[in-house]
Amino acid sequence: MTYHRFNQQKIAKMNTPEYFSSRKTVRKYDPARTVSSTLLHDMLRDAARAANTGNMQTYSVIISEKPETIAALAPAHFNQPAIANAKAVLTFCIDFNRFNHWCRINNTTPGLNNLQGFTWGVIDTSIFAQQFCTIAELNGLGTCYLGTTTYNAGQIAETLKLPHDVVPVITVTVGYPDENPELQDRLPLEAIVHNETYVTPSDCKIEEFYSEKESLSSSKQFVAENGKDNLAQVFAEVRYPLASNEQFSRIYKEFLKNQGISL
Repeated sequence: MTYHRFNQQKIAKMNTPEYFSSRKTVRKYDPARTVSSTLLHDMLRDAARAANTGNMQTYSVIISEKPETIAALAPAHFNQPAIANAKAVLTFCIDFNRFNHWCRINNTTPGLNNLQGFTWGVIDTSIFAQQFCTIAELNGLGTCYLGTTTYNAGQIAETLKLPHDVVPVITVTVGYPDENPELQDRLPLEAIVHNETYVTPSDCKIEEFYSEKESLSSSKQFVAENGKDNLAQVFAEVRYPLASNEQFSRIYKEFLKNQGISL
C-alpha cells in the first residue's frame, strides 16, 4: 500500500470529517496481510511531528513485529484477543533516559524525574500515540489501545529490556481490519463540554447523560450477567473496582520509583 502524507488537499479528498465521526477500534486483524516495517516507520516519522512540551520529545516507541515477541508481551496484557492476532504491537514509553543522558554529557543536571516531568511525559507520549493511530487508520489500518500497559509495566519493561528512566505508558495493536465493528456509544456533547466555567450537573442531568448508554442491550446484559442493579455498579464494582485500582496503583508507583521517577 502507498503511504499517504496528509497535506490539506489530501485530507479534503479523503472525507476526513466522516473518518472522525465514524472512527472505530479494531481488535481483529487480517491474518493474511502483514504491515511493512517501512510503512510503520514512515507513519511514526509523521506522528513525531505532534506537539510536545518544550520540543523535548521525551518519548520512545518500541515496535514488536516478531510473533515470539508479541507472544511474550501478551500475558502482560491479559492475553487480549487484539494482541493475539496483531501484526505489530507498539509500546509507547516516556523516555527520560535519552534526555537525561544528553543533559549529563553536556555538564548540566536534568530535572524531569518528578511529578511535573512525568505528567509532561504522559501527555506528550499520549499525543504521539494518538497521532500515529490517526495516521495509521487514514492509511487503511486498524488500531486498538490496550488499557493494560500500566497494570503490568514491570513485566513489559522486562520483556522489552527498558532501561532506567523509561516507562511504558500506552500500547497500540496494529493490523489490517478483519472486522467492521459497530460504533461504540458516546456521552452526549453536553455532558463533556462546559462553556466559560464548569457547571456541576444535577442528578437529573446525570441520569439524562447516561440514559442512552444504560438503555443499550449490551449494557443491560452486563448488569444482568454481573448480578448488579445498574450499569454504574458494574463499572465501579466489577470492571474497575477501588481495591483493584489501588493495588495496581501501588504496583505502578513502585515500578516508577525503581525506574527513577519521584512522585
